[in-house]
Amino acid sequence: MSSTAMTPAPVVSDAKPYRNRKLMKDGRPRSTFSIVSMVLLCIIWTLPTIGLLVTSFRSRDDAQSSGWWHAVFNPFGTSWTFDNYRQVFEKSDLGNAFLNGLVVAIPATILPIMFAAFAAYAFTFMDFPGKDLLFIAIVAVMVVPIQVAFQPMLDMLGPRGLGISGQYIAVWLLHTGFGMPLCIYTLRNYMSTLPYSVVESAKIDGATHFQTFWKLVAPMAMPAMAAFATLQFLWVWNDLLIATLFLSDTNATVIVKLQQLLGTQGQGQELLTAGAFISMVLPMVVFFGLQRFFVRGLTSGAVKG
Repeated sequence: MSSTAMTPAPVVSDAKPYRNRKLMKDGRPRSTFSIVSMVLLCIIWTLPTIGLLVTSFRSRDDAQSSGWWHAVFNPFGTSWTFDNYRQVFEKSDLGNAFLNGLVVAIPATILPIMFAAFAAYAFTFMDFPGKDLLFIAIVAVMVVPIQVAFQPMLDMLGPRGLGISGQYIAVWLLHTGFGMPLCIYTLRNYMSTLPYSVVESAKIDGATHFQTFWKLVAPMAMPAMAAFATLQFLWVWNDLLIATLFLSDTNATVIVKLQQLLGTQGQGQELLTAGAFISMVLPMVVFFGLQRFFVRGLTSGAVKG
């Protein structure tokens, strides 16, 4: 009589495999030096913001007598006050300034990305005479300081030209023109990493260039566009020079209003810290809201394959 050996069934465990905390997800060892360096860099980078926040709650005399770190280590020996924030809203029309900033920043962010996305698609997936030379010229424009263009722009947009200086459209045109070269360069490099077979398949199916761009290329390039939109919004929101030269007092942005709080003799410097921290709220909300897309846009086009 023969007996058959029975093989025990493998035991299936629901427990997750043990992960060594000294290794990263890709298996490489963690670097203590890198971790410590990043923590120190983050602390050093946030120190000015912390100092700005602390100083905004101090009186003028107290802020001039000691540094902000004195208030941190000796909080009970510091005269804290909310008058700086109250006077900011009383002495400057920050409500309308915030609305003016949004009216300037939103179109000045959308317009360059929209035009640059079409241009980047043409440079990547279309063939036309002088394409390489034109792209080199666009990249070369990025090295030209924008300050050298202010005088001809003031003439062209001022009373001797189009007569639109002091209106929103003048600032929209300037930010669009100054932001497009970098946006074209960024989006073109990103689109060059996309699979060309998808565009060829759409062409075989009879799709036009606009349909291919709108339904295929634009969704795949959305991380890069979101990343540049974050940077463009922050640049336009924090812009002082263009807003001062090409806008009037009736439609001044919040950054211009903050600059006006500081008098010629240094009076109002305690209000400037409070107003500056108020102006930081919206850019911080935008950045943290688009942080996931920002990181994806910066890293997705780094490796092709």
